[in-house]
Amino acid sequence: MSILTLGLNHQTAPLKIREQFAWASDQIQVHLQDFRNKFGANSEATVLSTCNRTEIYCAVHPQSIKDAQSWFTNLGGETPAVLEDHGYTLEHDSAARHAFRVASGLDSMVLGEPQILGQLKNAVQTARESGHLGSTLNQLFERSFSIAKKVRSSTEIGSHSISMAAAAVRLAGQLFEDFSETRVLFVGAGEMIELCMTHFAAKNPKIMCIANRNLSNGQALAKKFSAQAITLGEIPEQLHTFDAVISCTASTLPLIGLGAVESALKKRKNSPMFMLDLAVPRDIEPQVAELNNVYLYTVDHLANIVQSGKENRQAAVSKAEVIIDEGVHGFLTWLNSREDVPLIQRLHQKTDEWRELEISRAKKMIAKGDDINQVLEMLTKGLTQKMIHGAIAELHSKDNEVKDKAQYAIEHFFLQGCKRHLVDK
Repeated sequence: MSILTLGLNHQTAPLKIREQFAWASDQIQVHLQDFRNKFGANSEATVLSTCNRTEIYCAVHPQSIKDAQSWFTNLGGETPAVLEDHGYTLEHDSAARHAFRVASGLDSMVLGEPQILGQLKNAVQTARESGHLGSTLNQLFERSFSIAKKVRSSTEIGSHSISMAAAAVRLAGQLFEDFSETRVLFVGAGEMIELCMTHFAAKNPKIMCIANRNLSNGQALAKKFSAQAITLGEIPEQLHTFDAVISCTASTLPLIGLGAVESALKKRKNSPMFMLDLAVPRDIEPQVAELNNVYLYTVDHLANIVQSGKENRQAAVSKAEVIIDEGVHGFLTWLNSREDVPLIQRLHQKTDEWRELEISRAKKMIAKGDDINQVLEMLTKGLTQKMIHGAIAELHSKDNEVKDKAQYAIEHFFLQGCKRHLVDK
């Protein structure tokens, strides 16, 4: 089996490509089963889908790599050329290194951010519960989590970082000098929205309101910030009352359309609106950006802001890469050892057959009353003859190359090996 990572992220693909590959949790279950159906019961797969990346980590037969690439791109309604232009295919040590870097926050838009580790753990749990996580990927991810913990505890990778939520406030601050008169609408009630609310609340805006599909969940989060709560259906009629809109949901379709924003602008008499769409796929129709007095930003617009201070963390990055290098070496050692398991099992099976045969013969001799010393002599001689018979037969070969290999093997495995074993004893 080959370890393989297929994917695209914020560094390789624009938002319009990434959102085609953004999958909800129920879709991931379906995709995992489809992968198993196509690549066999022994295949393994885990899908990680966030606003900045969609990746599939898998263990498949080496000859299935091209098919896996086609399978991945087909799910996004694209051709394999898209993966070549906007994605990546990583194999073996490169795939392992990528998994370790992702878990440690080294491949994130916000260098060292901790959210990705939780997202990766959730992805692994989904694969495990659905029966698509085998021993190979389980070992890969357990080592990923361990390495991520070591990176975060022994380096300052998260120092001087600016979170997406903090960046959102900075971006809004370019339009609003005084947040005390700003009315902010948050669409969604997930982790990112809660983080954004925490940062905006520190600026003491005039009003904060949550719009969520499930009103009770929205009310529960709103209560933490003394905010208001409405349903998604109420957005069109109340949109004009807000100066800033921050949206991040798991919806597969836009929740705020061009018409709704045009109507809101008219009611606001073209007073400017700040809109930040952190969702992938997008919650706000892209055409909204073309309207006058609307400042619409997406998750990709935050890249420059969150990169500030990155230079101060380069020493931590270098130290983290050393930890990751060690992790890759350890994983490959484990992986390579697994390739020898079938041969070792066959060797044990053959030696057990020899042992059982000689023991059976010895028991018959004892039952007949033969001398015990004679029985032991026969037993040990029978075992050793079986062990060296093949090697000696190779020595008698007329093929010089076969004979040379036999001489080396006998010297290495029987003579030098036995000598080392006796010294160790």
